[in-house]
Amino acid sequence: MTAHIRTTAGIVTAAAVVLAALPSIGNAYVVGIGFTVLVWIALTESWIVISGMTGYISLGHVVFVGVGAYVAALMWPASMWAILPLAGLAAGLLATIVGYPCLRVRGPYFVILTFGLSELVKYIVVNIESALTVSGRVLFGAPGVETLYLAVLVLAWASVIIALLVRESRFGAGLRAIRENEEAAETIGIATGKFKAAAFVLSSIIPGMVGALLIMRSTYFDPLEIFNPQTSVLIVTMAVIGGSDKPFGPMLGVAFLVFLQELLWANLPQLYMIVVGALLIAVVVWFPGGAYSRLLRLMPAASR
Repeated sequence: MTAHIRTTAGIVTAAAVVLAALPSIGNAYVVGIGFTVLVWIALTESWIVISGMTGYISLGHVVFVGVGAYVAALMWPASMWAILPLAGLAAGLLATIVGYPCLRVRGPYFVILTFGLSELVKYIVVNIESALTVSGRVLFGAPGVETLYLAVLVLAWASVIIALLVRESRFGAGLRAIRENEEAAETIGIATGKFKAAAFVLSSIIPGMVGALLIMRSTYFDPLEIFNPQTSVLIVTMAVIGGSDKPFGPMLGVAFLVFLQELLWANLPQLYMIVVGALLIAVVVWFPGGAYSRLLRLMPAASR
């Protein structure tokens, strides 16, 4: 393990330890905001393992969130600690089944395919629930927001560490080689199919567990809501605004958009997605490397 990895992991771990004190010093609203921020960090950091590093942009990561949530709804009222690993396992199993065939296509075809996959699974779940004559599932006795906050803090920490370790490993170097030139990567002996499939599965597990926590927070499972494609759009937007292949990048995008959401949602909710779209366009045009890359370029100049 290099000094850079040890230092970064130490910073992330120290931050997680500090944030673990939030439930004891903040009110329910503050803890709720913290929960939301950590949810998005866990999702965007997981997303960059496949999309930020390989260039295969997934617009369907909400499917793993939804599958994890559905597992939690079916298992409830089992223990949260029993549900979480099974939710992650279910999401990973789905990624294993669909990953290799989906990753055989590239560019806009992969984007469309992942979006279509999430919609397909959503309506399969809707039809299953209709056949069972279930219009929604209420989760009575769900854990409090403080417990859920600590659980998602662990997932967010794990997602950042995984993204860091992958990026700094030979595996991550292989993924970036695929992003730059997949044919050349194959020529030098990289098993591109296996690399992409492994990254796809790895990027799905934590979102599955996050999905389980989300419905425990809302205490209600509605497939149309939990499989909402807006979730995938926001994951991509946060990652791109922050910087989509560096672990610290998505954190900037998450913090900014969650703050913007809190600022606009209560007063001008109809403007929120308009502003998000405008920001995404602005970042792509003027800061193609994301805010974090821009910040790194400015830091030496600021220190002189």
